[in-house]
Amino acid sequence: MYLEHFQLKELPFRLSPDPAFLYLSQIHSRAKAYMESTIWFTDGFVVITGEVGSGKTTLIETVLKEIEHDVVVAQINQTQISPIEFLQTLLAQFGFSPFRMRKAELLATLNQFLVEQYASGRKVLLVVDEAQNLSNKVLEEVRLLSGVESTKEKVLRIILAGQPELNEKLDSPELVQLKQRVRLRFHLTALGEPDAAEYIRHRLRVAGAGDRELFEPETFPLIYRYSGGIPRLTNTLCDTSMLAAFTQDRTTVSVDDVRSAINELQWVEYSARTFTQLPSVLDETAPQEQPPVGRLVLSLKGVQVSEAYLVPGRCVIGRTSDNDLQVESKYISRHHAQVVTSIDGSWIEDLNSTNGIFVRGKRVRRHRLMEGDVVKLGLHDLVYHRADARGTATVILDPDREEVAEEEEAGSETERDA
Repeated sequence: MYLEHFQLKELPFRLSPDPAFLYLSQIHSRAKAYMESTIWFTDGFVVITGEVGSGKTTLIETVLKEIEHDVVVAQINQTQISPIEFLQTLLAQFGFSPFRMRKAELLATLNQFLVEQYASGRKVLLVVDEAQNLSNKVLEEVRLLSGVESTKEKVLRIILAGQPELNEKLDSPELVQLKQRVRLRFHLTALGEPDAAEYIRHRLRVAGAGDRELFEPETFPLIYRYSGGIPRLTNTLCDTSMLAAFTQDRTTVSVDDVRSAINELQWVEYSARTFTQLPSVLDETAPQEQPPVGRLVLSLKGVQVSEAYLVPGRCVIGRTSDNDLQVESKYISRHHAQVVTSIDGSWIEDLNSTNGIFVRGKRVRRHRLMEGDVVKLGLHDLVYHRADARGTATVILDPDREEVAEEEEAGSETERDA
């Protein structure tokens, strides 16, 4: 939308965890070093925690991008699973087809694989994001795997990353043995005010701003007051502020633009928040006196699942609860897509998702939404409607969706059986 206006090569404040945009503050540098240390130590087991949006996933993606070629990696992001599903997922990451194996066979196959990799001179790394969702039974499986060893050293390196609740789990009496296996624990705090300002400048430079100051210096203290130095909240506020400046045809973001963005998002100062994450439903951000610009209707097999009203700003769609519109499906990425709305309409943009977004049967990266457009997200439909003068819209679901969904589901079952 505003790339040409600000003379940028790419969006500077998108939510997808892109290693190219990583800002290594002192605190993030330490966390990255601890993650990398899992490879160096023969008993590498590191736990990294942080608030929602603090940059854990971006750090993980950066470490994995820079990792040596002799390291075999398994990355698990879906963590609301049983012990059997955890072992199956782990083996699937290593190239096996384990979904008909019993637990004893799963463990034997995994142990044999780890020992073979060690004998071949390769290291094996397990990375689990959103680890706070792992049950105690699954964490016990992690502990047992961490004990697999050759005659000289542990065979499996482990990184657990998650929200602060993960620390609470590790400190519980039931997991004392797992806690003893952990070599390093580190909590990723929010950015301080100077780092938060430099974080914004860094992302703008990477996006193509060069030495141009696109945010006026007076905006940084205000952004910090409302974002608390949380990178994801900073991204949301800065992106909406740039959209506000764009609609006013300004080439720099002013304090008035930031205040306009704060009003659109309906945020209070960070210190006054009960929760440090974004609202889980979009219509909570819409002021009562301001009619919505449009509406999104999420459906599965022709049945409405949820809906969200669109006001000027950004609505992020993804699998996890920190998104504005959550789509609970294994076909949906953590942050799958976003809808950017102004008074003139809405645009949907793919956030480098795995399975993409489709409009009229074609995969699109960015698409201006028109009345009645149906966007395919895995097995789900997302239907867009412009609001009428009363701020309401008629729900029209795709009549062919049930048949398509059944075909997709049958196809996915065939793949799993294969």
